[in-house]
Amino acid sequence: MTGASKKTETVYSAEEIEKRLPRHWRYEDGWIKRTYRTHSWKGTMLMVGTIGHLAEAAWHHPDITLSYAWLEVRLQTHSAKGVTDKDFALARKIEETLSWRPGREGAGLEGTPQNDARFSYIKYDD
Repeated sequence: MTGASKKTETVYSAEEIEKRLPRHWRYEDGWIKRTYRTHSWKGTMLMVGTIGHLAEAAWHHPDITLSYAWLEVRLQTHSAKGVTDKDFALARKIEETLSWRPGREGAGLEGTPQNDARFSYIKYDD
């Protein structure tokens, strides 16, 4: 489609962002950020892949910094040069997915053993 107008995103102020932050997320330097801890490189890479899938499906791309047992996700709508509804929506989906604990739902799926480092890969924030 030619001549299509670009949708304008509302960029939130620091005060508005602080009120809307999902649990465990913080606002810093123009980004909403979250650091996740893992037990190993395997856990870190599984989380990066998951975030990558969610971001690509949403067509919204976070900045990610990682090391052996942690990763930091930073969200900002690049085209708007600030934090918009897109960032909050993706942050909520990332949080919902990475924080999922099947063993707590009581429905057939037991989840990874948290007391055995061979299998536990995410350090949950309870």
